[in-house]
Order: sequence, then C-alpha cells, then structure tokens
Amino acid sequence: MQTTTKALLVAALFAVAAARVLSYTPAAAPECDRAGARYIFSWPLSDECADRPRGGTSRGAPVTPDSEPHPGWLALQQPGLSKFERDRRAILAMAGPYKASFDFLETVGFGKDFERDKPYQSWGTEYIYVVEDRDTFISLQHLMVMYFQQDDGSISEPMVMKHWRQDWTYQDDELLVFDHRDQWHRQAVSRRQRKGGWSQAVFQVDDSPRYESFGHWRHNGSFSTWISATTRRPLPRREFSVRDDYQVLEGYNRHTVTRTGWVQEEENWKLVLDPSGQPDAVQPYLSKEEGLARYRRISGFDFTPGDRYMALAGKFWTDVRAQWREVFARHKTLRLHASVDNQPLFVPLFGYAQQVMEDGAYDSDKGRAFARRTIEAYVKK
Repeated sequence: MQTTTKALLVAALFAVAAARVLSYTPAAAPECDRAGARYIFSWPLSDECADRPRGGTSRGAPVTPDSEPHPGWLALQQPGLSKFERDRRAILAMAGPYKASFDFLETVGFGKDFERDKPYQSWGTEYIYVVEDRDTFISLQHLMVMYFQQDDGSISEPMVMKHWRQDWTYQDDELLVFDHRDQWHRQAVSRRQRKGGWSQAVFQVDDSPRYESFGHWRHNGSFSTWISATTRRPLPRREFSVRDDYQVLEGYNRHTVTRTGWVQEEENWKLVLDPSGQPDAVQPYLSKEEGLARYRRISGFDFTPGDRYMALAGKFWTDVRAQWREVFARHKTLRLHASVDNQPLFVPLFGYAQQVMEDGAYDSDKGRAFARRTIEAYVKK
C-alpha cells in the first residue's frame, strides 16, 4: 500500500494542529487584553500587556473535570503493596482521559542583552493508552482527540492525532541519551544507580527518540512522585518553530500522580552549543525555563474516535516501534536526518496511518516493510 497525496496532506495538517493544540479562552480579560488570556503563571514586572502568551489559536469544546478519585489512584493506595508494585501502579495511573494543559515561562536570563520570550500556554484533550505492560516494562501512548468550537457555537468533528509516548523500564542498565543535532548515544547505568529505579524514555510523535533519564519513585498518602536526573533534550516544536538562538534544552522533569490526575514539572536551561557540540565558551546558557504540564482527569468526553484509531492504525504503530527497536539495537551512536526530500519523518508515517484508517484494514507485512524502508531513509549511515 502506498500513501496517497491526500493522506500526506492530512498528516501535515495534523502536525500543524499539534503545534497549536487548543487555546485557553478566558472568562474575563483585563482591559488591556480583551483578545486573550492574561498569563497566570507569570512574571509580573510591569502592568504592560507584554505577558500575553503565545500558543494555541483555536477554541476547544467544553470539558467536565472528574470530581472523584480516579481508579489508578485508588489502586495505588491499596495497603500491603511492594515498592515495585506501587511504582508500577503509579506509572499505570497516568493512563486514562485527560484535559492536558501546558505552561512554559522563562524565569531567569543570563546575558546582559537578555529579553524574555513570551510565555507559552495551550491545552488539549488526550487519552493515554497502555500499549505494553510486561511487568518491568510499561509503555504509555498519548493520543489527542480534539473537538473544536466553531464561530457559530457548533462543535466540529473530532480530530485524532498521535502524540508523544513514554516508556518506563525497571532497573534499566542502559539509556539512549541525546547529544545534539539529531544525535543520540548509549549510556550505561551503574548497578548502584539503577537499583530499585525506573528509566523514562520519551519519544516523538513519529516514535523517534527524544530523551531518556533515570530516577526513583517516592510514595505517600498525598501523592506519588518520580524525578529524573538532568539530561539534554532536543528543542520541542513550541521552541524550534520560533527560536534559533540556542540548540539544546538541558534539564530534569518530575512526574507526580495525584487523586485527580498527574502533573509533569520541568526545569530547563537553554543551552548554546558551538559547532563541535560543546557549550559555548562565552555564553553557554541563555535562560532558565519553568514548565508545568497538568493532566486533569475528565468525564463524559467522547474518546471513542481515539479507540478506533488505536484499534486499527495502532497496529501500524506497533510495527513502527518494532522497527525502531531494531535500529536502536544496531547503533551505539544514532544519527538521524531532520528531513528527507524536504519532509520530516512524521509526514510519511502519519500519512500511512491515515491511509490505514481510510482503507479500514491493515496488512502487517506491508506496514512493516513501509516502516523499515521509511525509517532507514532517515538514519544517517
């Protein structure tokens, strides 16, 4: 099966929507800012309107927060669990239906001519699926299912879009660590460090690697939390689409599971590299950024289009993940092309998945061959 031009166009449009997600719509705006929300996670150094955030441009359908403790939280609180089983349940508790909101703010500048970038703020509706659970390994796939509110007040048809993925491995002995400029290398985890801990590997929408780090879960009656070691990360779309003055995010993240959902907190430094990939000798860091991604459980939201996508196109993505595992196993240092024929990798893969949905059937032999051929074209020899 070949991807059609229509499917590739749909894939590209999906990616644009992913970059925008959905915008906040304020109940009331200050006099100076009728058109948008005042940034609430802010740096109010003046009364000017410069703090109005960038981010989403469309309006999402209303959602209803779930007022009850979610099943994952209740399972996590059961008495008599081993530390290992409680860790597992904390990871599994992140699955489910969510309104996901994203807030990022530069809080500290290091250069004399530093000008703080606009804050970033957006939200979307996501279902997080458990795509693998093999005792010491858990894989969670984020899938956006979005309904847009039109100008006339009506609600659009759903848009379904594969988002990021997180893989958790117990006592992992090796990480795939980001260097710079689309390059990753393997890094061993010492026996002492990995004892009782979990790695978290984060992947892009096309299942290519993003970053991986290691940490330990801590539990109490109020929350369960995991914090990573400091690691390098590629620039996210919200940054590389508007910034070219730094090359790497260097930071750590904390995942905290609560009775109403979970939160991911990030502390990132914007790192400038020289051509050899080393920190700039004069001005290595531009600024520090704080990030807050809040996943609040919602109820009464129709995620069935996402279920249908995972049941059919999800088979193709299973084969894509398998092909990536083969690639990772062959390369001690992995280098990827940012684009081939002026297309980033997600475009042909999203296009194939969309074609599967249009056809209503999936041939795994053809899908695996397409995934192998396509991914190999982006791996630098």
